[in-house]
Amino acid sequence: MRLLRLFCPQKDPNYIRKKYNIPDTMGWNIQLNKDGLVATSKDLPGLVTNANNPEELLEMMNDAVLEYFDVPKLDSDYVFDRLNLDGQGEVYLKQAEKKRQYA
Repeated sequence: MRLLRLFCPQKDPNYIRKKYNIPDTMGWNIQLNKDGLVATSKDLPGLVTNANNPEELLEMMNDAVLEYFDVPKLDSDYVFDRLNLDGQGEVYLKQAEKKRQYA
């Protein structure tokens, strides 16, 4: 757990989405290439991120969305706790799986 979260607990992702006008769901194009996975947002122009595996990609997508909407690091580490890979299943954010109490 990040030391920051001991002093500044994660705020409820629903609250963060509402406060910063982040859509509840987002469409992504995900491609596999020789360097890993690359995700581009269908809804937010210019938003691109990459990772080595699906779990890391979900973390990177959250980070990219939070940066895009200028959400302070003190408020949130994530706004989406799962990634639905059409026909391939879902990936869940590990830190969100733990029972959390939001600030």
